[in-house]
Amino acid sequence: MSTSNIPPVRTESSLSFTQGLLLGQISIVLILGAFIKFFIFGDPPSPDVTAALRATERRSRTLAHKRSLLSLRSTAQRQASQPLLNKKRSSVLRNPPPLTTGTILSKTYYNVDSHQPESLDWFNVLIAQTIAQFRSDAQHDDAILTSLTNALNGASRPDFLDEIKVTEISLGEDFPIFSNCRVIPVDEDGLSLGTGRGGEGGQGRDQGRLQARMDVDLSDFITLALETKLLLNYPKPLVAVLPVALAVSVVRFSGTLSISFIPGSPTNATTLAFSFLDDYRLDLSIRSLVGSRSRLQDVPKIAQLVEARLHTWFDERCVEPRFQQIELPSLWPRKKNTRGGDDTVSEPASISRAKGKEMKRDLREEARREIEAEARAKADMERIEQEGLRWRRRARGEEYAMPGSMPGLNMNIT
Repeated sequence: MSTSNIPPVRTESSLSFTQGLLLGQISIVLILGAFIKFFIFGDPPSPDVTAALRATERRSRTLAHKRSLLSLRSTAQRQASQPLLNKKRSSVLRNPPPLTTGTILSKTYYNVDSHQPESLDWFNVLIAQTIAQFRSDAQHDDAILTSLTNALNGASRPDFLDEIKVTEISLGEDFPIFSNCRVIPVDEDGLSLGTGRGGEGGQGRDQGRLQARMDVDLSDFITLALETKLLLNYPKPLVAVLPVALAVSVVRFSGTLSISFIPGSPTNATTLAFSFLDDYRLDLSIRSLVGSRSRLQDVPKIAQLVEARLHTWFDERCVEPRFQQIELPSLWPRKKNTRGGDDTVSEPASISRAKGKEMKRDLREEARREIEAEARAKADMERIEQEGLRWRRRARGEEYAMPGSMPGLNMNIT
């Protein structure tokens, strides 16, 4: 049989398939390596650059809010120009002249144009005492640990997270320093009015309210460390588990705090509004540990994501144009709020409440003992009276015996 008629085997298709497979594998490895190197382990931008970018973003957001307020102000002024029906006031109360911002400033001898900023040393001492008491109360019975654990493991915890454990809490040792306090007039929307040297600025002051602005600076190390596990529940529950440990520390905070009173009405209480201007800076130190056996420590991308999330959380709550509003109680003197005088020792509220309960229990016991003693005394008196009646009856029916007489010798006294 001749082999000259057998056609040669073609190897081009097998070689092209092998080359394509190898090229695809190498491309996937290169892409994964580039992703891990530049996206996960890439050097994060410097803190100064990050702070400048965030400040620019916040400033643009604040300016956009101000422009929207100014565009809507004309409509609000037209609505306010319409006459309102006022209720008839009592003729007994004296009707004082209308109180404006300019009147308050003139009667308190405060010139917003020339008054020097205040140092607020006394305020720093009060705030330091308040924070020190807060730290002391937090250490009692692990109150802050229990509260944080319940809050982190509440209903809002996602399904891909296991139980969150708090491994470290540090409330710091230093105190914030407030300085450079100044009072400025603002309108109802919190926008600063004119200086008053022109015509429009002075007229606008009487229609707004006063706002105190002060610089805040805190250099401390406030830490919260957590530990949990990432759960992969697809295609079936607990397919994979990845331990994660995270520690977030506040290293430095500086900014401008604005505080103002919002007057109340017969239906609404007076409130205290505070917020931070958009020029604040918050420096964080974030440490991370991912994995169980082969661990990844201090992944830069995790630090960037956590820091961005914390800044967003802070911006959405108390950075202008948003603000926190606290309802103030009535400042009118009341008997139930009176303390001192006969009280020789002032004690914390928790201890006072505990001792109040003990005093009530002691008073109830003492009252019960007094009632029982009175009942016993009354019973004794009745018994004594009954015995006295019996002795008197016996004395009337018996013969009288002379003391010292012989036995059997009776003396009848007629």
